[in-house]
Amino acid sequence: MTATSRLPLLPTMGVGSYASPSWLVAAREKIRDRTFGPQDIEETLEDATRIAVADQLEAGLDVISDGEMRRQRFVYEMFDRLSGLERVPPGRRVGVPGYDMAPHFRVVERVASPHGLGVVADFQLLQRLAPGRALKVALPGPVTFARPLEPGVYGPGGVARLIGDLVAIVRAELLALARAGAGWIQLDEPSLARLPAGLSLDQAAAAIDETLDGVPGRLAVHVCYGNNAGRPNAERGLARLVPALRRFKCRQLVLEFANREMAEVELLRELSDAFEIAAGVVDVKSFYEETPADVAARIRRVLEHVPAPRLTVTADCGFSALPRWLARAKMRALVEGARLARATLP
Repeated sequence: MTATSRLPLLPTMGVGSYASPSWLVAAREKIRDRTFGPQDIEETLEDATRIAVADQLEAGLDVISDGEMRRQRFVYEMFDRLSGLERVPPGRRVGVPGYDMAPHFRVVERVASPHGLGVVADFQLLQRLAPGRALKVALPGPVTFARPLEPGVYGPGGVARLIGDLVAIVRAELLALARAGAGWIQLDEPSLARLPAGLSLDQAAAAIDETLDGVPGRLAVHVCYGNNAGRPNAERGLARLVPALRRFKCRQLVLEFANREMAEVELLRELSDAFEIAAGVVDVKSFYEETPADVAARIRRVLEHVPAPRLTVTADCGFSALPRWLARAKMRALVEGARLARATLP
């Protein structure tokens, strides 16, 4: 019996990223200015991952991730793994953090990833730190990689050709993860809600399907509306995305509901016929500390539309935009809320 097969009803998990300890924020400045050597960097990032795993275990989460501590801010640092890009300086550098300050690139050569995306090493560290536990690894999908890229050398209308190369890169990483023993792999596609210029929803869904097709294991797709500095980046309606979601070649959909006051939760009725659902019942874009009763009430709302055996409970998105103390409090509420909800199941 595997760790995943031993999961309880209504298992709890994080989406992917975790809150950075304050010392890691300071250490990243030393990494950027090259004060730290390679061994210093590896030790720092491994220690941060140990904390992310320990906090999840202490909170009682059933499915553990590495917290994405070895890559900063979900996807942005992963562009360092791609060749053929030229950074475009942001037009605004001062003031409130926002998407207009996020990394943006022009493609100057055909995009490649000669050494992979580095997620296999992240997973192997997680295996060492949480042996015998149900593990999940997450990585950005091709549509999300494409969002901050100007197609450049791909020419006018070249976004489809660019997406094709990104599909190959991400798919290679998924297959490498499967060979490394990753049985639960999540593709993160927040950019499905706000597509790269020139890409249709049908094209985006086709690219995601091509990326996942034939990859072994328990595959999940996470779709949200953005979480840079706790802010969304898209119109937050789910109904318009359902036609794309329904065609995904995955086992589980990971969707946000808590920060939208559980709006459109009824759409899960039709989606749960084809997919397992991981429903966001903790709001990572708010400093409000949910109580276990709050979380249990949200879970019961979801259970009106999703059978308990097909439901996992999670946060709306990763915890990276929160201070660590609040991320810990929200994880504890998630775990205790799930216990309250289980106690009322028939």
